[in-house]
Amino acid sequence: MSELLTGDFYSFEELLDTDERAVLHRVREFLRSEVAPIANEYWARAEFPTELVKSYAELGIAGRAYPDVQGPKPTSLLSGFLALEMAHTDASMATFFGVHSGLAMGSIADCGDAAQRTRWLPPMSRMELLGAFALTEPEGGSDVAGGMRTTARRSGDEWVLDGRKRWIGNATFADLLVVWARDVDDGQVKGFVVEKDTPGLTATKIENKIALRSVQNADVVLDGCRVPEANRLQNARSFRDTARILRATRSGVAWQAVGVMLAAYEIALRYAGEREQFGRPIAAFQLVQDLLVRMLGNVTSSFGMVVRLAQLQDAGTYRDEHSALAKAHCTSRMREVVGWARELLAGNGIVLDHDIGRFVADAEALYSYEGTREINSLVVGRAITGHGAFV
Repeated sequence: MSELLTGDFYSFEELLDTDERAVLHRVREFLRSEVAPIANEYWARAEFPTELVKSYAELGIAGRAYPDVQGPKPTSLLSGFLALEMAHTDASMATFFGVHSGLAMGSIADCGDAAQRTRWLPPMSRMELLGAFALTEPEGGSDVAGGMRTTARRSGDEWVLDGRKRWIGNATFADLLVVWARDVDDGQVKGFVVEKDTPGLTATKIENKIALRSVQNADVVLDGCRVPEANRLQNARSFRDTARILRATRSGVAWQAVGVMLAAYEIALRYAGEREQFGRPIAAFQLVQDLLVRMLGNVTSSFGMVVRLAQLQDAGTYRDEHSALAKAHCTSRMREVVGWARELLAGNGIVLDHDIGRFVADAEALYSYEGTREINSLVVGRAITGHGAFV
């Protein structure tokens, strides 16, 4: 069995039962042996390690929470730990998996009918089909609910989709894109599963990113793209249905943020013990210890928040504002931790050799995606005051 993570100061992992910890440790060993050695190389080249997809599939963890996928169903706590573990090694791979297993599969599981779930979820769980989630638009991020420009028009037994999407992870190689578009007849947002070879669909990789470089984000164009009625998610009738998916996956981003800051803390702690200045390890200096303790405080408080969030999820009592607060708070604390870790490593913190440079850059993407801090703050603010302040 793998040892506990150094940064798990309050031993939160011990809340998992024996079988859950066995799953977590199996994933941890895979990440350490297969992903960690190549993470910087692929990040630097802005390429995705497609050769690892088969190994990811063999872990048997994709989409296990959904009723139509065979195998033991994980608790929200285990799912959270898995998201943390992936981000602890490489936030790009955590994002790839979150898009496929969380956003794409989650959309089909929650908004598809029985036939659609049976058709797509099993092969997606085996990662024979990979998914993407196309919601954000070039002119619409936080306001996409009301300002969505991608349209869907019914034409007999088909729908014609027109519009553009941006920042769509996995889209350059995904077999299935879950596309959200506004029905021109009733004005409601609906979901569609668009298969990769559909005429009128193009996905162009976004270049020159400084974060999550291994994630293949794309600009997606839908130009008279025809999809059958059988590919319309039958239970996606308005943006409220889309929001349910985001509420669930937003908590996963909070777990990812804990994974990133935990990795940054552990790297900084190890470096402080090895790096010598003025004749002794810098870990013996008061100011360095102060930085490390502040990092550990952020990690531990955020860890406690996401653990409690998972418990609320399993109890069926968590609400939008719970995941919104966790996402906003944990990603803010993450930014502080990676910054302090970079500070502790000084010049060595801006190169990939010690990994911190990658975590610093990737943290910026986690801070913004799945709802900005400002928008999530307004979700929580509305819940605690009773007043909406979005406009």
